[in-house]
Amino acid sequence: MSYFSGLISTIFERRYQKALSNEADARTTPQLCEALLSSHGEVSGATLAHTLLDRYAGMSPAEKAAFFQYMTHELEIDPDAVVRTLEAYKTKPGKGTYRAFATACEPKRQELARRMNQVPGATGQLVQMRKDLLGLMKDHPDLEPLDVDFRHLFASWFNRGFLVLRPIDWTSPAGILEKIIAYEAVHEIGSWDDLRRRLKPSDRRCFGFFHPSMADEPLIFVEVALTKGVPSSVQDLLADGREAIEAEDADTAVFYSISNCQAGLAGISFGNSLIKQVVSDLSKDLPGLTTFVTLSPIPGLNKWLAGAELEGLKGQDNQALAAHYLLEGKRSDGMPFDPVARFHLGNGAMVHAVHADADTSKNGRKQSNGTMVNYLYDLSQISQNHEKFVGEQTVVASAAVKALSASVNTKRLGEAK
Repeated sequence: MSYFSGLISTIFERRYQKALSNEADARTTPQLCEALLSSHGEVSGATLAHTLLDRYAGMSPAEKAAFFQYMTHELEIDPDAVVRTLEAYKTKPGKGTYRAFATACEPKRQELARRMNQVPGATGQLVQMRKDLLGLMKDHPDLEPLDVDFRHLFASWFNRGFLVLRPIDWTSPAGILEKIIAYEAVHEIGSWDDLRRRLKPSDRRCFGFFHPSMADEPLIFVEVALTKGVPSSVQDLLADGREAIEAEDADTAVFYSISNCQAGLAGISFGNSLIKQVVSDLSKDLPGLTTFVTLSPIPGLNKWLAGAELEGLKGQDNQALAAHYLLEGKRSDGMPFDPVARFHLGNGAMVHAVHADADTSKNGRKQSNGTMVNYLYDLSQISQNHEKFVGEQTVVASAAVKALSASVNTKRLGEAK
């Protein structure tokens, strides 16, 4: 009887879903949103969510902009209700008054996003939706509150507890490997042979964070070279025909490329957790590793040099200029001008060494005249370095880098000789 009951239930559910779907297709997008927000049934809610997401996928850019305008302005909080419920809570604190206040403070668009997310595949579609939103915000700044809500939800949905660290190697599914090629943002992967050189040898590793709802989409990945000693050139790391070493013979792990993959997750931090987890895993698997460093680009160097009103910076040694920039190039808020420096220093790394002609690619020359930097992750100093950077804005650096920076003539333009 249970088999036949289940069969009848399934047939009824499918017919009910089809009827609901036909009914939903006849509604306007705002009507679909209101229906989804008021839905209490699992089947009806899933059908409405499917219909709404399918409709969004087929929208033109102008229709998407109108949809975002609706979400921003029609599904907004009621300020009067917020004030009223806050006063009630202040007068009589309790479960009921607090619940009323919390409900009033949350815009309906957050609940709409949650309800859209109840169907399989919706999480990735919502990430794409935010990517579209970010692309529109430059011309439509009034949409910024909607982005605050997306970012708030994604910070919960993509927190470290939900992420899965997976190794990526030459035997990984082709679909994943294709995405590694497409998403590589630091050192372009020009061919499958190029990818093989980065993933197949015994002294190469790659790790990525994945989310269960986007199992075939890496969120971020890091490429690692296992070496003897600290490298000074990315060309040497990626050279065709180089001689690989056995992983057990390496004493250094080099993080030479970290790439965020999902534009719709901009502002959601994964890199800190990724590096720390990879360091932990590599330390367990390869006890001979004693040094963990990056070989990082310096993307803001030439831009900063072009705007610096320092006579002495003209025509000096690239290595010294880069060291000075990393230690002294600051924004108005006192934080480093360089985005990669902010990332690694914020993670507790230190500026270890600077290398001229380390990246001779066109992009490397454009960004920093080919200069690169090693950030050192000293496991015994990470917490201390992080506290100094966040609390005091101190850039921790090696004596060698400090000496390079001090050698730069920083006489200002127009200053007396």
